[in-house]
Amino acid sequence: MSSTQIPLNVAAAEDHLMRFLSVEGVTGQEANIAAAVCEALKAVGVPESAIRFDDANSRIPLPTETGNLIVDLPGTRPGPRLLFSTHLDTVPLCAGAKPRREGDRIVSDGTTALGGDARTGVAVLVVVAETLLKNKLPHPPITLLFTVREESGLHGARELNPADLNGAVMCINVDGQSASDLIIGAVGQENWEVEIIGRASHAGVAPDKGISATMVGAVALADARKEGWFGKIVKSDGRGTSNVGIFGGKDNTSAGDATNVVTDYAFIKGEARSPESSFALKIAEGYKQAFAKAQSEVTDHEGDTAKVNFTHKASYPPFELGKNTPIVKRAAKAMQILGIEPVYIFSNGGLDANWLDKHGVPTITIGAGQAEIHTIKEYVNLPEFEKGCRLGVLLATLED
Repeated sequence: MSSTQIPLNVAAAEDHLMRFLSVEGVTGQEANIAAAVCEALKAVGVPESAIRFDDANSRIPLPTETGNLIVDLPGTRPGPRLLFSTHLDTVPLCAGAKPRREGDRIVSDGTTALGGDARTGVAVLVVVAETLLKNKLPHPPITLLFTVREESGLHGARELNPADLNGAVMCINVDGQSASDLIIGAVGQENWEVEIIGRASHAGVAPDKGISATMVGAVALADARKEGWFGKIVKSDGRGTSNVGIFGGKDNTSAGDATNVVTDYAFIKGEARSPESSFALKIAEGYKQAFAKAQSEVTDHEGDTAKVNFTHKASYPPFELGKNTPIVKRAAKAMQILGIEPVYIFSNGGLDANWLDKHGVPTITIGAGQAEIHTIKEYVNLPEFEKGCRLGVLLATLED
């Protein structure tokens, strides 16, 4: 089936996209967009009995309105079950987005982000279902998965019960930019945080009697940078990145509230990423050692030190698929049929694909036009969106 043979209703596809972009659903508040997707699926012929929600939200450690949305389409020809996935949520900057068409782009009004990440994916999955059903295209059994809380930590995919996927053997995740991008792997991430409990004293009268939590943090971070653990990291035994994202006090307050008081508490939070879980862990351990060293160096007049509570845990695992993996070969074949030369990518950002692969479903990620994501300059490239829709339909119908 060539690009021209795919019976895609481009106008209907763009209408779906505009509708989904206009429905607010920031991370953790996906109920409204989930309802809009359910209504759209029923309108294109998916029976209500095929649409369900799991209970992943009951396991997510943050308030989440709904579980993952799962849709099962019975096959019209034999074949292993395919999984198509994307995420329902957007970043908070998309709240109140007002999409409008501007030439071959959809843009916001310039006061918010747009939400093309990943409402383009949401639209593609609905378009795939609509195109298969309305044109009676032969296809194997297919499951559609719309996850929650992707933007705030891949939580929906992480807490997914693999049994709910009904034995899917490979997955196409729609959460990228260009239709030629074929993401076959991604880094893993280790999150770390530290509480520093110092001792307050008058900074003018008796500064030596205090233990500055701020200074412990500053010395530690300077040392971590000096030892090569900050930013882009290249060591003899691995490579990765790290960042310090939060340096403050309790409950999103500042570390300290007056210049004349030695700071008695500071909270710092960061991340480490690497293609290897063991090296992401090593980066976090590098920070831990830096804080331990700083603890011993910042003392009061009697030699007492601050209390330093450093913890870290894995956020998501890394993965990488070989080019001979069945799903990678399937995607490359479909792209070539459409005249698209695949660009193989290893991502330095986490995706639902990280957890889907961990759950036993090899997953590639394709693009459908999202661009300048997480900024007020975000837009959707409509020619790329159309390519993503055609690619999705072809991946659903391609003979093995």
